[in-house]
Amino acid sequence: MGSLLFQKFDPLNLKFFSSESNKVIEFITGYYKNVDKYPVRSQVKPGFLLNLYPKEAPFQPTSLESILQEIETNIIPGITHWQSPNFYAYFPATTSNAAFHGEMLCNALNVVGFNWICSPAATELEMIVMDWLGKMLNLPQSFLFAGNGGGVIHGSTSEGLVCVLAAARDKALKQYGEDNITKLVVYASDQTHFVVKKAAKLVGIPPRNFRVIPTSLSTCFALKPNDVMMAIERDLESGLVPLFLCATAGATPSSSVDPVEGLGLLAQKYSMWLHIEAAYAGSAFICPELRHYLQGIEFADSISMNLHKWLLTNMDCSCLWVKSPRVLLDSLSMTDEVLRNEASESKQVVDFMDWQIASSKRFRALKLWFVLRRYGIHNIMTHIRSDIELAKHFEALVKSDNRFEVVVPVKFSLVCFRLKPYEKEGEESSKVLNWKLMEAVNSSGRAYMTHAVLGDIFVIRCAIGTSLTEERHVSELWKLIQEKTDVVLE
Repeated sequence: MGSLLFQKFDPLNLKFFSSESNKVIEFITGYYKNVDKYPVRSQVKPGFLLNLYPKEAPFQPTSLESILQEIETNIIPGITHWQSPNFYAYFPATTSNAAFHGEMLCNALNVVGFNWICSPAATELEMIVMDWLGKMLNLPQSFLFAGNGGGVIHGSTSEGLVCVLAAARDKALKQYGEDNITKLVVYASDQTHFVVKKAAKLVGIPPRNFRVIPTSLSTCFALKPNDVMMAIERDLESGLVPLFLCATAGATPSSSVDPVEGLGLLAQKYSMWLHIEAAYAGSAFICPELRHYLQGIEFADSISMNLHKWLLTNMDCSCLWVKSPRVLLDSLSMTDEVLRNEASESKQVVDFMDWQIASSKRFRALKLWFVLRRYGIHNIMTHIRSDIELAKHFEALVKSDNRFEVVVPVKFSLVCFRLKPYEKEGEESSKVLNWKLMEAVNSSGRAYMTHAVLGDIFVIRCAIGTSLTEERHVSELWKLIQEKTDVVLE
């Protein structure tokens, strides 16, 4: 045998693993200690980073010290700091020590748990935590593995929506015939996130068959079942097939909550799939005083929520529960000789590759397990409630200034407010005025908020909930808003 010409490359290099890992952790710790000193919204111009680096990757290695220095000088300025206590845009991306440690272990173990045999613990821990969380939310037994339902952790709500829409589509086509896909109709409100429409398009539902039902301030922008029913009846008269109804619990523009029970009865009447999209507010329903928003959930076929938004579980951790996994598997399951094994063929195990789009699967359950174990239900509820109290504090500050109004009653931790329109001036001038105010706040670098248009009302959204935000930050935000308002109104 010939001798090796080259020494094998050692990317793990365990001799230096601990010391280098500690340097990275020290860098991260320093970042969090100083995150509120950075402009919240990145101030760079397009192309800033493209012009800093050569067109080819380095041929020789770069020292860790140099890389960390480049992150500080080159990368950090181009980051919008979602972990800043002054980030109030979109919805938060919460973080925690427990989730970080769980993610570290997930990355270190680096298992690919597409089926049970590849890593039994990865599959079974996911089943455990999904049932734990389902019980925390007081979901019906039929959504739990213990009740012949079950849940799966995806990377995003979008992935879960594609899966359940595909399942609903295939179930309907078995009844109506493969050629009738152009007759299937999906229903949602004008508050529903656009990813529902995108998912419908991806599974072959024609965009013309996506019904956006208008809402209004009179119902706090929640769907009215009668409006949905009228749309369904019109489609039936046209020979179309009502397929899928999405009820939103905590909509992105307004945090509105659709009446799940009323929509559930409607879905049952017309044999439609009812999905509850609770990406943002779903985490809050672990608090008993907020569970009434899910009244009627027993009529639903599926529910999804993003724990990385509000349950301290870091990107990415999106949970989907289904009442009938068999329907999901009928649509998504694929077989191949290379995947054959006794456990799968026994039908006594779960293979999560049949519950998702991708075949591969990260050990995300370890991260969620860490959070639930380290903090417990009590502390997680305290975290949710404290954010809601901060939102109520901000709401009170807005109401204390007669130049402003809160447009939608605060349910969770989102406050939709605006400068009141001038007398005898319309919504367009109000939009311009409030846009100027929002941009004045955002361009200062001291805070970051976004907007929404509710009906024809332009509102500024203040979404409270980053892990580091305290009452003093909310009070400072209000002082900043008043300071910029004085300038805008000059």
